[in-house]
Amino acid sequence: MPAFTALGLSERTRAALARLRIDQPVPVQLAAIPDLLAGRDVVMQAPTGSGKTLAFLLPLVERLRQAGRGPRGLVVTPTRELAVQIDAVYRGLDPTGRSALLYGGVGYGTQTTALRRGADVIIGTPGRLLDLIGRGLLNLGRVDYAVLDEADEMLDSGFAPAVERLLAMTGQRQTVLASATMPGWVSRMIAQHLVDPTHVRVEDEERRLDHALVHVERQAKLTTLSHLLHRRRGVIVFGRTKHGVRKLSRDLRQLGHDSVELQGNMSQSARDRVMASFRSQSSDVLVATNVAARGLDVTHVTLVVNYELPDTSESLTHRIGRTARMGGEGRALTFVTPDDATLWRRLRAQGAPDLPVLDLAHLLDEGGWRYVAQALAERPAARPAERRPRRRWTPSPRGGRSR
Repeated sequence: MPAFTALGLSERTRAALARLRIDQPVPVQLAAIPDLLAGRDVVMQAPTGSGKTLAFLLPLVERLRQAGRGPRGLVVTPTRELAVQIDAVYRGLDPTGRSALLYGGVGYGTQTTALRRGADVIIGTPGRLLDLIGRGLLNLGRVDYAVLDEADEMLDSGFAPAVERLLAMTGQRQTVLASATMPGWVSRMIAQHLVDPTHVRVEDEERRLDHALVHVERQAKLTTLSHLLHRRRGVIVFGRTKHGVRKLSRDLRQLGHDSVELQGNMSQSARDRVMASFRSQSSDVLVATNVAARGLDVTHVTLVVNYELPDTSESLTHRIGRTARMGGEGRALTFVTPDDATLWRRLRAQGAPDLPVLDLAHLLDEGGWRYVAQALAERPAARPAERRPRRRWTPSPRGGRSR
């Protein structure tokens, strides 16, 4: 595989990568970085944990080596945790670079100080970005490189109005869209906001993820999960609602598990403590809503459990992407009760995979997982399910730009 030298990165950037012990580009970086360095807009679709963050940050670091008043780079993310991660990667690549990390749920002091000192790169969530713009503390008029990470969520109905406002405030810019999933309806937004983009789509052939379906009665879900967790550490369990996640984490603690919860009603300081506890492996189990489904990079996650089904197949993809990252191994279980039958059929119609079923009798037996791996290897490639259109944001005629 070619080294980073062949991609045209500067010696200084290559030295930063060497300090981080990153010596070989992965497929998505090989495919995207040359076009990004050439100034082209790029739509980047690759599995979670496949190296997309470096793929869009390295060209940004190279661009900022050229003199210019800032802020010149903008990275917009759907969650605070993902913004924190991206900022940490950027600072690792350029310790002398000036970034401002902007997200809600915390006070303004540190963030306004970073803006007043001058920032070359703005990394944040839409709500806080617009808040600080409204306060006259942030101006995006000089931004010439913009990234929408987890682009399918950023362009869906919840975030799209805010994202359109942010993009309209930037100048003539290069734009990057990055996500593991890129539904067809996003193409209209791509035409609205990007100019002749390069489409990069990478399948991670090295990823080793065993994903199985578990049919379980509703009243047996908690005990089944508890038996499973007694044999594992580094597990993320996904629920649907904030209240349900809070209750499930409490129930697991009562059953003797070192469980912590992550959900949107928590203060930012509480969310930071939870993630620090889980990252350091002080806690074995993270019970979370979809707030943890996108972007979180925790290297020791060996199992993801969909305790409750998500609303969309894209969310399922992002959830299980918390394990088997960067070519590693991982396992995922999706619980389905008789009450879930209709929702599971809808997810299958949206494109969710046809999963092998793991018998409950073998759930705690490693031989059961060997069966899953064998079933996945022997199964012929399934035809993609026909997808039904999702409701989407209709962009404003003024939301685009020319270049």
